[in-house]
Amino acid sequence: MSYKIYLYDTDYDCIGSGSLSSSYVQWQLEIAAGQDVEVHISSVGGSAFDAIAIYDLLKKYPGNVTTYIDALAASAASIVAMGGQTVVMSKYALLMIHKPMVDSGGNADELLQDVQMLNVVQSRLAQIYMDKTGLDGVTINSLINSVTWMTADQALDLGFIDQIEDYNAAITNSAIIKKYTSTAPAVYQRCINKILNINSNMNIENRELIDKTTSVLDKIMNFFKKVVNKQTITDKGTLHHAGDIDEGTEVYQDEDMTTPATADTYTTSAGQKIAVKGGQVQQITPPATDPDADPDANDDDDDMPDSLFGIPKGKSGVQNRIKSIKAKLHAQNALLTEAKSALEAANTRLNQTREEVKNEIKSGFTPEGSRRSSKAKTEPTPFFAPQTTLAQNAVKKAISK
Repeated sequence: MSYKIYLYDTDYDCIGSGSLSSSYVQWQLEIAAGQDVEVHISSVGGSAFDAIAIYDLLKKYPGNVTTYIDALAASAASIVAMGGQTVVMSKYALLMIHKPMVDSGGNADELLQDVQMLNVVQSRLAQIYMDKTGLDGVTINSLINSVTWMTADQALDLGFIDQIEDYNAAITNSAIIKKYTSTAPAVYQRCINKILNINSNMNIENRELIDKTTSVLDKIMNFFKKVVNKQTITDKGTLHHAGDIDEGTEVYQDEDMTTPATADTYTTSAGQKIAVKGGQVQQITPPATDPDADPDANDDDDDMPDSLFGIPKGKSGVQNRIKSIKAKLHAQNALLTEAKSALEAANTRLNQTREEVKNEIKSGFTPEGSRRSSKAKTEPTPFFAPQTTLAQNAVKKAISK
């Protein structure tokens, strides 16, 4: 059972006073004594310094901390929300960030000092948002300067929160994810499970989100195939495997690693013999040029001299040499095929017209007050579109060239 702390505004108190002060939160965390804590927030804000103090208290707390934005986390309260290891936001709540403010008076020098202090405070608040979201300083400060109000969906997209609390009946989408991971080699599943939470809930009616999920999973699988997959060129074709090849390694005939390699003995370009059975490497025999490598070699060949042209002695040596040459030819053909594909792709790109290149750059940015055609307004929003003003202007400038 988690210990609950409620930071709800009252008629008299906000962040920094009464039951919403840093001293009150410290007292509550001492009572919690290391057990998991839920911090529920509904506040318009208050003192930035008290908010930073509460943020530090939550981050240093030894137990697990989950912050909940129940209705509103505005201004300083948004900083408190960032203190949770997991930030959950009601689908009906709002999150607001803005520039710090101060009620002050005095002469010009005193006001300039206040300006300098506020700029320093904003840099600290921006760093907290950057640490949570992973966004860059330009983007975060742009959001702060603009006084940004965010719905739960917007906050999730930008990385300010981790989950949306939805009171509708939800159906887990794990079946779709398992479709892409259950048949993959174990090494893929281990890597993917580190970055995906396959138990997360998703509304089954949101087909667009499900389509995006499957698209992302496809990209992740292709990425891991390029990173983890390795190839060994042999006289009987290419063996595909994850990681370095060794006894017990699973080997496959295809790049997708779905069809196990047939039982046979394969010879690499280096002269190694790889015995495969049941889709696994049973034995790896070093090149026969090593006198101790192949105990089954014909002893009658030991008295035969080496050829003047460097051909190994004996019948078995000649056979190994032929297999080695075959493996090298397979490797060269694979490289030539890959190079040919790369050259064809490059040639296609070079032959593109200026208009075709422009058409490949898509943006969902629509300047305010612009008069675009009704057809343009009905175009589907691309999977990726620039979110910040800086990125939008950069894309707009690139298209206009």
